[in-house]
Amino acid sequence: MPKIFSYQQLCTFTHTIFLKIGCSTQDATTATKALLSADLRGIDSHGVARLVGYVRLWEAKRVNANAVCKVVHETPSTAVVDGDAGLGLVVAPFAMQVAIDKAKNVGTGWVSVKNSNHFGIAGYHAMMALPNDMIGIAMTNASALVAPTFSIEKMLGTNPIAVAIPAGEQPPFVADFATTTAANGKLEILQRKNLETPNGWVQTKEGHPTTNANALKEGGALLPLGGDVEHGSHKGYALGAIVDIFSALLSGANYGPWVPPFPAYIPMPENMPGQGIGHFFGAMRIDAFRPASEFKHHMDNWITRFKNARTIEGQANVIIPGDPERETEILRMKEGIPLLDAVVKELEELGEKFSVKIG
Repeated sequence: MPKIFSYQQLCTFTHTIFLKIGCSTQDATTATKALLSADLRGIDSHGVARLVGYVRLWEAKRVNANAVCKVVHETPSTAVVDGDAGLGLVVAPFAMQVAIDKAKNVGTGWVSVKNSNHFGIAGYHAMMALPNDMIGIAMTNASALVAPTFSIEKMLGTNPIAVAIPAGEQPPFVADFATTTAANGKLEILQRKNLETPNGWVQTKEGHPTTNANALKEGGALLPLGGDVEHGSHKGYALGAIVDIFSALLSGANYGPWVPPFPAYIPMPENMPGQGIGHFFGAMRIDAFRPASEFKHHMDNWITRFKNARTIEGQANVIIPGDPERETEILRMKEGIPLLDAVVKELEELGEKFSVKIG
């Protein structure tokens, strides 16, 4: 059975660990909030379970705990941010805020980032735009685990896209999804549970379909959204490619098979063409298009109509993107966050290393 921790327990532990590796108080707070947003929203693969991985990257000198983010090129509506090899959990909020500030001034803001690291869940950064009556967009490339349609070579990351759209009386619309059939973190959860994958998640090193959750460790690859060409994997491949290009080729980050791997023990690719991992952010002021009150009224109408769509017999109502995560956040803030035994063990070992207790 998973062990339950309160949000505050995990927050205190995580914040202390980030301080221990040399982050400033402000950066530790920013990183902790971004990281634990995944656990609160039920995206357990990208939350505190990744804390050990961030520390290992720091130990391998691939993460700069004292990074100073800088805008290295800009126009009134665009910018390129150099993350100084910092935690993506810190770099991404900085860059998203640049996009928001530009949108406040000229209607929209677009920011591409280089020299960063893994930034947690994309949805957290996109949602930063919501309080400003803006639509937020966030995406990032990632280490190559995905074979393009018809390939056996890993060329792309899971490359997520998130879009957050405010509403009026209804909760916001928040879509946050990998451009693969499943994110690698979900594969890791199945590995911890000794379970197989559903069909269409992975392929063997020869390119054959498999349900082996350890396929990547054996030379296989994740599959683009769709799983195979008959089910539209070429579209998932195209979406992942778009994320890669926007995140890295606009900024000067690494792309394709050269994106740095998240596990610190995996050697860095040779002949890397850029700097670090790349992200891309957008903020769009609603009143740059129409009055925000009108838009949000119609978003309420849109959401209500979709919720009331006729459903297949025996099925629940149509789900609005963001609703399951929002409901999970409310529940977990009240009842606590469950962690698998394997994750608890890793965190306890990490705590021993830095003389910090969890819970």
